[in-house]
Amino acid sequence: MKVLGIYGSERRGGNSDQLLDRALAGAEASGAIISKIYARDLMISGCRSCGGCDKTGVCVVKDDMSDVYKMFEEADVIILASPIYFYAMPGQVKCLVDRAQAMWSRRHLLKTPEQRKTYDSGKGYLIAVGATRGQNLFEGVQLTARYFYDALDMSYEGGIFFRKLDKKDAVNEHPEMLDEAFELGKKAAGAK
Repeated sequence: MKVLGIYGSERRGGNSDQLLDRALAGAEASGAIISKIYARDLMISGCRSCGGCDKTGVCVVKDDMSDVYKMFEEADVIILASPIYFYAMPGQVKCLVDRAQAMWSRRHLLKTPEQRKTYDSGKGYLIAVGATRGQNLFEGVQLTARYFYDALDMSYEGGIFFRKLDKKDAVNEHPEMLDEAFELGKKAAGAK
């Protein structure tokens, strides 16, 4: 079982980073092999909507996404962690998500519409944190995650969502949240 963690925050060691660290620790404790992507460290552009992947399922843009695509393909489970900025995920991780367009094109080239009703590449989870308590705080990011995982031929399995975490280490005042992340990782490692 290979579990990939995608760190979506620009803030090193912040709340979503710490929660993903705990989730990956839970997956590793369950025997999973862990790998990590830090979106903030990648030199990538957003999708150019150039159509270059339409006939091949391969992105024509040459940047750090070339390595990320390989990691996507090798993962049985992907856990994406992100803070919420203006009711959405931050720009750098959204660039990564948008570049999954090539994987979406590949899926449509390789699978019939009937086959696309099932997911053969694994499962995806989301960890999201926000500073406000808005009722719809996580709706946009959940839709984005659902279709990101769809492009990767993975089912979206939901996740964990925490409000009122603003300062960098606020999650440390809530050990129950860190425990919940650890349990999510254990669940994800047994998911396939």
